[in-house]
Amino acid sequence: MQAAEWARDITDILHGQDEQGALERLARLQPFDRAQVLAHMEPQDRLRLVRSMPVPLAAETLEYLEPETQYRILDHLDEPRAAALLQGMSSDTVVDLLLALHPLQAARLKAWLPPAYRERIDTLMTFPENTAGSLATIEYIAAREGWTVQQALDHVRKVGHDAEVVSYVYVVDARGRLVRVASLRELILADPHASLTSVGRADVITVRATADREEAARLLTNYDFVALPVVDDRHRLLGIITIDDIVDVIHREATEDIQRLGGSVPLAESYFKTPVPMLFRKRVGWLLTLFIAGAYTSTVLHHFEDLLSQVVGLTFFIPLLIGTGGNTGSQTVATLVRALAVGEVTFRDMLRVLGRELATGTLLGAVMAVATYVRAYTLGVGIELGPVVAVTALFIVVWASMVSAVLPLLLHRLRVDPAVVSGPFISTLVDGTGLFIYFSVARALLNLS
Repeated sequence: MQAAEWARDITDILHGQDEQGALERLARLQPFDRAQVLAHMEPQDRLRLVRSMPVPLAAETLEYLEPETQYRILDHLDEPRAAALLQGMSSDTVVDLLLALHPLQAARLKAWLPPAYRERIDTLMTFPENTAGSLATIEYIAAREGWTVQQALDHVRKVGHDAEVVSYVYVVDARGRLVRVASLRELILADPHASLTSVGRADVITVRATADREEAARLLTNYDFVALPVVDDRHRLLGIITIDDIVDVIHREATEDIQRLGGSVPLAESYFKTPVPMLFRKRVGWLLTLFIAGAYTSTVLHHFEDLLSQVVGLTFFIPLLIGTGGNTGSQTVATLVRALAVGEVTFRDMLRVLGRELATGTLLGAVMAVATYVRAYTLGVGIELGPVVAVTALFIVVWASMVSAVLPLLLHRLRVDPAVVSGPFISTLVDGTGLFIYFSVARALLNLS
């Protein structure tokens, strides 16, 4: 059943004055599904249910709603309940909510938070959106390095219900610096009287709060952690990043790369939430850039006008050859952009990448040369054009492979997202240069002036 259907059914139950029945039906759903149901309901019905839901259930549900909807609900509740819901939400969700609001609205909500909690939220809000610190949550379990295993387990039982992850206990010193991490399994199996300094690992894998969020995603993926500790420059523990947040990061980064590979600026919101004027602004810049770059193709054609007038048959293969070059470049770029994103390739690997793409491009070019020669023969345009288009296909594929191998690495080195070397951009670049290669080969092999 879809969320809209659930929403209609629960609304009918609610309007039938069976509020308890509506709540029971809603409580049986997963948190994400509950949020989707509330999003499809009328504001007054949504507010009525949130007022009646137990605080933990309501707070868990609110986390999956958009910040605007979260604020509308909190704003219409009485202050004690709104404050309880806000404090029941995970800290990373609270940070996202506060950052999405007007400063005056954010200040009003922050006033409902306990001073110590508010101070830590303020710290998380200082990190830019694309950093690891912006993903951190402060709902983790920390223990002092002087404690015993039994003290740590007692602490887990005391505060574990508020933690986002109970799989790890992070051991800190008197200054809050992370010195050790122990899994819950290691604590349960250890001697209760043993010191925490004898359990777990001292070589803790961490991520700096100022590091790019993709670095956090790489570490969590490489080490198969459930959560990753986030530290500051002094190695003080600021929070943790959980695997569910990293899944969201991977999803957003993949979406951005796909949109850039299509020759468009990534959308800040989902497609249907993005107004048409914003869609226009996101696309027009790149479209004009590609238009200007594409004008080079016309210049090349104009330059070789006399050659085309002598051998009209050359025109038959222009779309085929430049299309092949563009497709080759797009394949190479897509492969390397992904390899750069997951850390498989770095700028230092440029020569290795260039060698591999040169070899691959040569093999692909040889295949395309044969295919192009066969096409020339079946068109019956003259036996003299077959070698021209075949050699050109080989050169264009090799050239497109090499250009597409170097550009993403150079841009990555310059700290520019390599995904901006989009399929359309590479196609446009290869079009002009491919035509120049084509006519140069034709002039040489056909002995034309």
